[in-house]
Amino acid sequence: MMRAMYIIPAFVVLLVLILSSVFIVDERKRALVLQFGQVMQVKEEPGLGFKIPLVQDVVLYEDRILGLQTQPIEVTLLSDRRLVVDAFARWRIVDLVEFRQSVGTAGEERAQQLLGNILSQAIPEVLGNATQDQVLSQDRAALMNQILAIAKREGSALGIDVIDVRLTRTDLPEQNLEATFARMRAEREREAADERARGGEAAQRVRASADRTVIELTSDARRQAEVIRGEADAERNRILAEAYGQDPEFFAFTRSLTAYEASLQGGNSSIVMQPDSEFFDYLRSDAGRPSGASVGPTTPAPAPAEPAAEEAPAEAAPEEAPANP
Repeated sequence: MMRAMYIIPAFVVLLVLILSSVFIVDERKRALVLQFGQVMQVKEEPGLGFKIPLVQDVVLYEDRILGLQTQPIEVTLLSDRRLVVDAFARWRIVDLVEFRQSVGTAGEERAQQLLGNILSQAIPEVLGNATQDQVLSQDRAALMNQILAIAKREGSALGIDVIDVRLTRTDLPEQNLEATFARMRAEREREAADERARGGEAAQRVRASADRTVIELTSDARRQAEVIRGEADAERNRILAEAYGQDPEFFAFTRSLTAYEASLQGGNSSIVMQPDSEFFDYLRSDAGRPSGASVGPTTPAPAPAEPAAEEAPAEAAPEEAPANP
């Protein structure tokens, strides 16, 4: 019974010592076994590891690629222009022993600070010998490669490998932004004014050309209309002359009837003329010929005068009575 009282605690202590001597390294980590601050073992492969309990300690470090975003850095370029630049770097631990000696117990946080200081010195050193066009053009890749080379060289002393460095922002300082924007607005307004002036000049040319074309087309149309109207009048006169030559008496009769129709239109029409005017010859003749006209074919009746055939009916004078046909 007394033996069992000592065996069980001893077994528990032994189990604790065995468990404390075993450690597990994840595939995303690497480990250092330290004894009184000295590196005793480097465990880079994932799996189980062993250490001396209560004497040795295990420190785990990241085996993955880490990222670093630098603080904004104000840089003076070769052209005396000032830019605010920040960068993003990717790095990883390659030598655990040297890394431990360089950063001490602070680990990755201290390495981030040291790498940030390296980039804060490398970026002004490289960009200070470049112009604004180089920083903002395709030459920017060559500048980033130069910064990367400096960071690799300085980072190797820390036991880290800087994989890549990228410039993420290249802006003007706040005090220069408003002046730059004002200058850009002035330039754009001047270009807009030039474009509006050129557009107005082109519009004036188009309007002048259109007005000239309208005048030319209108004049040509009037000329053609006058020519056509003259030809039509000539054709009408020719037809009338030909008809008159075929039967002058019938032509005079129809012209008189047309004149009567135009002049004596119902209502209150009034005509002021002498009663013995030739205009009334066909109205006074019972046989349909003017009174006193010869019946023979060689003496055709003269065509009556047509004062109202070509014009509108004349207004009656207030004192005259309506004519009696």
